[in-house]
Amino acid sequence: MRLISLILVTFAVWLLFSGIYTPLLIGFGIASCILVAIIARRMDVIDHEGHPIHLNPGIVSYWFWLFWEIVKSNIDVAKCVLFPGKYLQPSMFKSKVSQKSDLGKVIYANSITLTPGTVTVDLDDDTVLVHALTQGTADGVKSGEMDQRVTRVMREA
Repeated sequence: MRLISLILVTFAVWLLFSGIYTPLLIGFGIASCILVAIIARRMDVIDHEGHPIHLNPGIVSYWFWLFWEIVKSNIDVAKCVLFPGKYLQPSMFKSKVSQKSDLGKVIYANSITLTPGTVTVDLDDDTVLVHALTQGTADGVKSGEMDQRVTRVMREA
């Protein structure tokens, strides 16, 4: 199942980036995606963390939520650039991580870093060290909403 899913995902990405839809090139694309999947299978890298198809149903709604958080954080960062004296309040703090799996912890830490104005500096067992540019972005991480959403996605898996 993971092999077929990997072929479909790589082909979809290939189609998206290619932009050329002639039969010959589509045939080459299919062949290259199958070859990549076969090589990945022989290397034994198609596992539940390398290709987490079990997250597909719940992760899509999380991506939409994360996209909206990224938009809001971009506005905060723009305020910092335009009015640094008023909005810029850098801080470092630790926050609890409620995910049990390594994949869940990495999704959470990467989500913090993807959100402009915050960077995950360190991930250690059940805590994450975060640098935030503003008090608002720090409060967003401290509220635990992102952590709860990632935990919910991992629970649905």
